Amino acid sequence: MNAPLRFNEALLIAGHAFEPFQCVAWAAQEGHGELSLSVIDRTNTRIVSKQIPRSACADAAQLENLLAQTRAELSNDGYTLQPWVMPA
Repeated sequence: MNAPLRFNEALLIAGHAFEPFQCVAWAAQEGHGELSLSVIDRTNTRIVSKQIPRSACADAAQLENLLAQTRAELSNDGYTLQPWVMPA
């Protein structure tokens, strides 16, 4: 993926990166353009929250790296995620 990502694309990608858990991703209207995401388990407990800079949202490689790091954190905490690859 060489073209810059649109913000909505980054939101959708992040939303699928943490299945089977729910990922809620949003950008605050009055914020600095950061992507906020929270991963929620089956009991509606937030298991991780992250702020991703807008610059990383536009760069597919940076976004992939940040999402992979967060997935690794969850795996280290004992959560089992479905396999995931960054969309091409």
